[in-house]
Amino acid sequence: MTTDAPRPTLDALIEQMGEAGARICDIDASEAGAGNISVFLGWDVELRHHFPHTEQVDLPDPAPHLAGGAVLATGSGRRLRQISTDPLSAIGALRIHADGRSATLHTSPARRFVRLTSELNSHLAVHEDQVASRGIDFQAVVHAQPPHLTYLSHIPAYRTTEAMNRAILRWEPETIVSLSAGIGVLPFFIPGSAQMGAANVEGLREHEIVLWSKHGTMSRSDVSVYRAVDRVEYAETAAKYEYMDIVAGGLAEGLTRAEIAAVGSTFSIASRWLTEG
Repeated sequence: MTTDAPRPTLDALIEQMGEAGARICDIDASEAGAGNISVFLGWDVELRHHFPHTEQVDLPDPAPHLAGGAVLATGSGRRLRQISTDPLSAIGALRIHADGRSATLHTSPARRFVRLTSELNSHLAVHEDQVASRGIDFQAVVHAQPPHLTYLSHIPAYRTTEAMNRAILRWEPETIVSLSAGIGVLPFFIPGSAQMGAANVEGLREHEIVLWSKHGTMSRSDVSVYRAVDRVEYAETAAKYEYMDIVAGGLAEGLTRAEIAAVGSTFSIASRWLTEG
């Protein structure tokens, strides 16, 4: 592990996934079976107690830097709002093999999914890239579909990283503090496509949350599952203010550039959005 902080237990991580799924649904960012969560654990963890059933699977793409580690992921079609009440029916665990191309899938007798999330390739690619480049041994990744952010991405004028951040970072002082790297905006890609995966990995190198235009978001955190969800919540709240202002006819001033800069200075925030433009 790259830090001396105590490692979270498997029970604690499963609980975090359940609470995170519930919160994503509380903010209407996961209708029915939409949205998914994964967690990479780069240390030896006992999986069989929770997930005694095993099968061998091929990974959608090579992930050699995850070899020996484990990835918890939600099952395809499972509702995020139900994870907390029946987590073992909705979560599986991959033990990545030494070849980085295959894994042992561990599941519970309570399993109620055929395969792991349909976005598994995107999750694994982000974990692989961050582990390879930064040497982390823990990361949570959350895909959600927050409605106000997604709506703004349907408006061409907002569909760039520059325009989106200038719009949404101006509504609350907390936003520049919590999203100091801003939100990266990606073009529309077919979900699960190679183009989507490549753009997503690149976007999450610079940002801790990206917006998949006309689709949803993906966020990451090497602190906790909660922190990855916090990023969705801050970004979606900011987008809701922007939507409200559109509906009201653009009457609100929002924080001025000088006010945002003052917040950044007070809280020692380094951000391109304090100086550019």
